[in-house]
Parts: sequence; C-alpha cells; structure tokens
Amino acid sequence: MKFDARTRLFLLLSAVFVTCLVVGDIIGGKLVQTSIAGHAFTLTVGMIPFPVTFLLTDLLNEFYGKRAARMVTWIGFAMAALAYVFIFIAGAIPIAALTREAGWAGVTDEAFNRVFLSSQRMILASLTAYLIAQLVDIWVFHALRQRTGSRLLWLRATGSTAVSQMVDTVAINLVAWVGLLSTGQIVNIVVSSYVLKLGVAVLLTPLIYAGHSLMERVFGVRSEAETTAAQ
Repeated sequence: MKFDARTRLFLLLSAVFVTCLVVGDIIGGKLVQTSIAGHAFTLTVGMIPFPVTFLLTDLLNEFYGKRAARMVTWIGFAMAALAYVFIFIAGAIPIAALTREAGWAGVTDEAFNRVFLSSQRMILASLTAYLIAQLVDIWVFHALRQRTGSRLLWLRATGSTAVSQMVDTVAINLVAWVGLLSTGQIVNIVVSSYVLKLGVAVLLTPLIYAGHSLMERVFGVRSEAETTAAQ
C-alpha cells in the first residue's frame, strides 16, 4: 500500500497528537506550584505535552479541514478511553506475591493505584473537557478562517485556542475539584491554568507559522482551502 506525502504527514500528525493527549491525561493528576511576579500558580504537569496538541489541532484544521480535525479529535478521545480501560484492568489484577516481600523493588498495589487510579473524577473531567474544548476549537478556527481566508493565521490559531482553552479549563476543574477543594482554590487553579495556557498560545504563534511553512515548503502539502480551490 502506497501513501502520498499528504497522507503520510496526516498519519504522523495524528499519531503525535494522540500520544501527547494520552500522556497528558495520564500525568495530569500531578499538581505543581510556581511563582511568577509574586503570584503563586497551581498547575498540572499535563500542561507539558498539551501545548503540542494545540499546535497540531490548528495545523490539522488548516491543512486537512474541520472534518479531518474532528476525526482526529474523536480518535484521540477513543484512544484515551482505551488507555484508561487497560489501566483499570491492570489495577484489578492482583499483584505478584513476591512483590510484597521485603526488599523487592517492584511496584506495589498501593503505589500503582495511587498513581493511576487515585482520581476517577480527574479521568472523567479530562475526557469531558478535552472533547468539548476540541470541538469548540475546531469550530472557532473554521469560523475565523471563513472570514479571514488565507490571511491572519495568528488570529485563527490564537483566537480558537483562547476560546477553547477557557472552556477546557473551566470544565475540567469544575468536574475534578467541586466538593474536594474550596471555591477559592478552584478559582486559583482555573485562573492560573488559563493564564498559562493563553500565554503558551501566544508563544506558540511563531511555531504555527513555522509549522505552516514547513508543511508547504518541505513536505509540499497545501492548505485545505488551496486544495479545494485547485479541484
């Protein structure tokens, strides 16, 4: 079976997207705190791979269209859910007896469950927020592209991410923390996460243009609008 350059690149972008999504979901339960300009920000380490998904969503939307971006979104959702199914199955299998012996360096049931199964609410929150935010991102990006054509790529990329990540940040933190943290703590996490995500979206703007140029000049892939116009 032979694939043209456009198809091979689509498969590569989709694979990287799904990997970053699943890894971000799995490590997302770890919260860290940093201080910027005297303000304490509480963040999840899931923020490490998620900026890559922002970038790839916009590139997929730009070069392959909203239908392809939606398809990758649903595939990512399904793969994240599948990963959690395997994690739940792994957690339900009794650990080997020798693991309980003194001096054995293997992972205990308690350690495994604490890392992977400690917060089913976080899993539900992550999947729910991801799906809603991704569909919003794709819709906003497409709506802006209809109004700007091939111009103002920065507006489409940053604008869609700004809107979708507001939805994502509010949704995931409400589902994950209501009843567990105080309102003030939840607001702090929401504001901190969104400010960081918005800052990352702005900082990613040069990479959006670099990725756009790379796909056109190196891989020879035209945008979805150009491909449609040529047909």
